[in-house]
Amino acid sequence: MSVLAENFDSRDSFLADAQRYRRELLAHCYRMTGSLHDAEDLVQETYLRAWKSFEGFEGRSSIRTWLYRIATNTCLTALESRQRRPLPSGLGAPSSDPTGAIAEHPEITWLEPLPDAPGEHPSDPSVIVASRDSVRLAFVAALQHLPARQRAVLVLREVLQWKAAEVGEAIGVSTAAVNSLLQRARAQLDEIQPSADDDVTAPESPEARELLAKYVAAFETYDMEALARLFTEDAIFEMPPFDGWYRGPHDIVMLSKTHCPAQGAGDMRFISTTANDQPAAALYMLNRETGRHEEFQLHVLQVRPGGVSHVVAFHAGDGMFARFGLPEFLPVS
Repeated sequence: MSVLAENFDSRDSFLADAQRYRRELLAHCYRMTGSLHDAEDLVQETYLRAWKSFEGFEGRSSIRTWLYRIATNTCLTALESRQRRPLPSGLGAPSSDPTGAIAEHPEITWLEPLPDAPGEHPSDPSVIVASRDSVRLAFVAALQHLPARQRAVLVLREVLQWKAAEVGEAIGVSTAAVNSLLQRARAQLDEIQPSADDDVTAPESPEARELLAKYVAAFETYDMEALARLFTEDAIFEMPPFDGWYRGPHDIVMLSKTHCPAQGAGDMRFISTTANDQPAAALYMLNRETGRHEEFQLHVLQVRPGGVSHVVAFHAGDGMFARFGLPEFLPVS
């Protein structure tokens, strides 16, 4: 009988105990895939594989480590047949003209946002610290440029702080190969994301909360001048599934004036939240036929000491608001 079988009277009792790792495994699979939908499916597959191989666990590592190994290999298998998930700014095109036509591309598998607290919490306090920077949109978007095996090595070594030998055993390569993969991954990541996120403001800080409140107020009152003052000079705004991205306060505000369906104060209402360890706000747009404000976009903000430096406005739909615990519409006020 295996060590695991000795500690649990059945596969089902093991699976029940292992549920405490679900949240951190979800974050791990999200880093690997850039998709909340895919991550949820891959976590389910991880638990199914663990349940089936219950008798084979030999106790050479902790159950948590064993689950991470299964999850990593499950992700690697899935990524063999899937395209990377970019943001519009990662497609390689220059910034767009805010007054020009905007093109929607639903055929592209775009990066998705991650709710910060979907009901479960990391069982290991160290995971909370390790996970904060590693689920931010800029980092996850940069990971999508790496080949899957490099992505896995970088996450296991630098996010989870595994030793090279542990990583090699997990993915079936030598320690030397792990070090080589990590070196190449770091070099490519430095090219993609040359600036560090050390000065990014945490969503719970007073500064971030105040800036988010001003951002929401500017949109709700349709005060575009106030909105422009909130952005840094090099701020970026993008809104998948549209492929354009826009740089600087002037272009961002011009984009809103040109393409936003809102016509004035009161057309937009927001609910503040968080996503990817960043301040966020769910936008509800007025439907003039029903009189209701209906789900429209989820704005995820990157906040720095100088202001809002990056916004990704994810188009609502496909149950995204529900995954964040948000309603589909707001009642008529």
